[in-house]
Amino acid sequence: MLNQKNLAYLENLMTDQTLIAVTKYVGDKEINELVNAGIKDLGENRVKKFLDKYEKHQDKAINWHFIGHLQSKKVKKMINKITLLHSLDRMSLADEIEKRREKPLPCFLEVNIANDPNKYGLKPENALDFYNKIKEYDKIKVIGLMGMAKHTDDKEIIRENFNVLLKLREEFNREYNDNKVTKLSMGMSNDFEVAIEMGATHLRIGSFLFEEE
Repeated sequence: MLNQKNLAYLENLMTDQTLIAVTKYVGDKEINELVNAGIKDLGENRVKKFLDKYEKHQDKAINWHFIGHLQSKKVKKMINKITLLHSLDRMSLADEIEKRREKPLPCFLEVNIANDPNKYGLKPENALDFYNKIKEYDKIKVIGLMGMAKHTDDKEIIRENFNVLLKLREEFNREYNDNKVTKLSMGMSNDFEVAIEMGATHLRIGSFLFEEE
């Protein structure tokens, strides 16, 4: 069920961030509670789970964010049902979105800020080049950068990871000077306080929002 105390704490800490409630481990009851609490931005990271929840809750004014790794072969099933994609990280995916999407899709470029070989995402040094290749695509509107910090209790390591995104955004601004790549999708249940402190615009929060009945 929705943890009202934790939600209140989070909302009190937030300034103007967009809260994306991650529904990976919860069901219809919790989705209803989120919507009733005024939270309309929900995130999923598996295509099948997303499609199931999308179908069941079409009557609600939900902005669905896809936040997980997206296989190119699954794009056609879901790409016209989401509001925002947080995990654009390769040309094959961009090409498939360009082919299948009916109207421009706001996207974050996913960057592997923790330099973790087991994580998806662009290498920071490759992000500008990737953007150059897709910036004229009609159906892709890159609005910012997404990253996941190392899962640790060491806040300095988390800050260092998030700082990679901040510096990369500065590079984009110097290169293009058009203020298009401005948003930062960073911060999860274990590190959202640091993310808010460092200027996150979108928070992806799951387990912190819920409690077992």
